[in-house]
Amino acid sequence: MCSEQTTPEERETWPAVWKGFRRRCPNCGSGPMLSGYLTVRDHCPVCREELHHHRADDGPAYLTILIVGHLMAPLLGFVFMEFRPEPLILFTIFAVGCVALSLYLLPRLKGGIVAFQWARRMHGFSAPSA
Repeated sequence: MCSEQTTPEERETWPAVWKGFRRRCPNCGSGPMLSGYLTVRDHCPVCREELHHHRADDGPAYLTILIVGHLMAPLLGFVFMEFRPEPLILFTIFAVGCVALSLYLLPRLKGGIVAFQWARRMHGFSAPSA
């Protein structure tokens, strides 16, 4: 019986999440994680790390709504109280701003969630068995 236990290498969470936020592979940081706007690749083309285990589901959308809402709602109130723009102008500016910020954040937050799952070895992102 072997008394030594092999422990898998430690995966740093925040560096992996930052790589994922940049839409890069959480393992190597150089390969693209997404093959489309929101489609996660089956594996990294650079380091061959498997990425198909992810279960991001609705998490990125919820986080996007949370962040955009918390940024734009106070800003909307401030702009309305300070500048009193015409309602149609105010609506147009904030509608475009909300859509643009949402489109910017959604793939980045998906990459961050997939990288977080990879770093924490969730949903099949476990160490390879020897």
